[in-house]
Amino acid sequence: MSMQEQEYQEKFDLSLWKEILRYAKPYKRHLIALGIVMIFVASIDAAFPYMTKVAIDQFIIPRTTDGVWGLALIYAILVIWQTINVYLLISIAGKIETGLTYTIRRVGFQRLQELSFSFYDTKAVGWLMARMTSDSERLGEIVSWGLVDMVWGGTSMIAIMSVMLYLNWRLALITLVVIPFLVVLSLFFQKRILRQHRNVRKINSRITGAFNEGITGAKTTKILNRETKNLDEFVEVTADMRRSAVRVAIYSSLYLPIVLTLGSIGTALALGVGGAGVMRGAVSYGVLVAFITYTIQFFEPVRELARIFTELQAAHASAERVLSMINTEPDIKDSAEVVKEFGEAQHPQMEKWPLMTGNVTFKHVSFAYNPDEPVLDDFNLEVKSGQTIALVGETGSGKSTIVNLACRFYEPTKGEIFIDGVEYRKRPLLWLHHNLGYVLQSPHLFSGTIMENIRYGRLTATDDQVIEAAKLVNAHQFITKLEKQYQSEVGEGGSMLSTGEKQLISFARAVVADPRIFVLDEATSSIDTEAEQLIQNAISKVLHGRTSFIIAHRLSTIRSADRILVIRDGKVQEEGTHHQLMSLGGYYYRLYTNQFLEDQGKQLLKAE
Repeated sequence: MSMQEQEYQEKFDLSLWKEILRYAKPYKRHLIALGIVMIFVASIDAAFPYMTKVAIDQFIIPRTTDGVWGLALIYAILVIWQTINVYLLISIAGKIETGLTYTIRRVGFQRLQELSFSFYDTKAVGWLMARMTSDSERLGEIVSWGLVDMVWGGTSMIAIMSVMLYLNWRLALITLVVIPFLVVLSLFFQKRILRQHRNVRKINSRITGAFNEGITGAKTTKILNRETKNLDEFVEVTADMRRSAVRVAIYSSLYLPIVLTLGSIGTALALGVGGAGVMRGAVSYGVLVAFITYTIQFFEPVRELARIFTELQAAHASAERVLSMINTEPDIKDSAEVVKEFGEAQHPQMEKWPLMTGNVTFKHVSFAYNPDEPVLDDFNLEVKSGQTIALVGETGSGKSTIVNLACRFYEPTKGEIFIDGVEYRKRPLLWLHHNLGYVLQSPHLFSGTIMENIRYGRLTATDDQVIEAAKLVNAHQFITKLEKQYQSEVGEGGSMLSTGEKQLISFARAVVADPRIFVLDEATSSIDTEAEQLIQNAISKVLHGRTSFIIAHRLSTIRSADRILVIRDGKVQEEGTHHQLMSLGGYYYRLYTNQFLEDQGKQLLKAE
């Protein structure tokens, strides 16, 4: 199983940001308003040095105060206006940041719900968490606050250059001669900074994954006495992060001082050439002061743009990672014809769905998770509605694969699967899953109450229907003994309940959906004998009239199955009822006899 990060192209991809901005469409008005506000901010910033020039040339040098109050009033109005602008830019940019982060996370989470099992087979939890949290947040920040600085910086530079050219175009051109050097240096550093930021984001996924495994596997770690080993491995990963982060800091620490140096050179040119002009009388003192202020002010947005440029490299790496997840197409999805007839998965036209009877047919089905290692080859099976089919065999024989294909969690690489006589790819995926009840070997409960967890099977179920489902699977008895009964919290992953109790709730959750096809995936293999007996008593009632597949570890649970299939190497080796297979004296007979003797031995040991 590969957990390697995807490699991205070296160049800065502008189309990537166009795609990111698509998610900012709901905030289009905010973006336009923010742009207008920043233009005002930059224009007013550029007006202040010019007013200083006017004050020096018209009031200070002539030593007069005639008209000074008019200038003071204009200055006060600009200060108040600028204060309002700053308030608006902070407010609007904050809304864009939180809104865009929310939108990206919502779209990302929606895509995670749509992706097929095969995607999760090759992606670690830490890989996904890094994209949904830190990467998404970074994109929200760069689009909102980066836009603030880019619009402000660009507008400021244009406004300042315009005023400088208006005041003295010769002096302006001499002062701005350093800009071409700045462009060349920016291109030089871009590739190197982006490469290192990509590496940092890749290592961040590994660190997030290490955190996740360290927390979720804390009990196993202590049992195996792996604390020191885990710490050593974590230190190694964080050391890689430190080295890459240091490289980013080195490039940034080289880039920004160079920008500052170029800015200082521009100021020095303005002071030297402009000062000589003042001595000759070619330049007024007010123009010189304005130019010195403008050169300092001009390179302030340049420095900010340099900082944004550096941050953009980091955000670019985040954008690649987030979009690579969002743009991943599910391996299993409805065809265009199915969508046209029955609607999209997010907006299904359920009134058009045909009623499911539950006939399932495999015709010449082949399947492989890895092309070099086929699991099923030319597999055939016909299951009539209401039949209970038990699948028995060694680990890796193909039992779960058969069920996963029937449930369309995966699709055949060759052959066809029919449900009620129609190839199931001609029906909506949601239609099949809506008619499916699945009880896993290791049940997963969500944080919340018992009532909520059972109702996840059918969100429209009433409290009475939830309770009825719990009674049907013999879960009602233990639930009513709890202090808050059905309103009792189950804890994260059901941590506040025993394995058997979680399994019963999982069973009730499947039952409340009233499915036509029921799957029990070794549902009794990890629970105690008492809980197994409760589930056994429920199985016969629940499965009546439904097509069902039982993957069995304990063979005592499938004695009443209509058909038992012994699967070996992806093929049916033996088939029949329990009594028929026992009379054959083959693989099933040996497996059942050995398990029976083992259970009897355990009972004798308990009796002693």
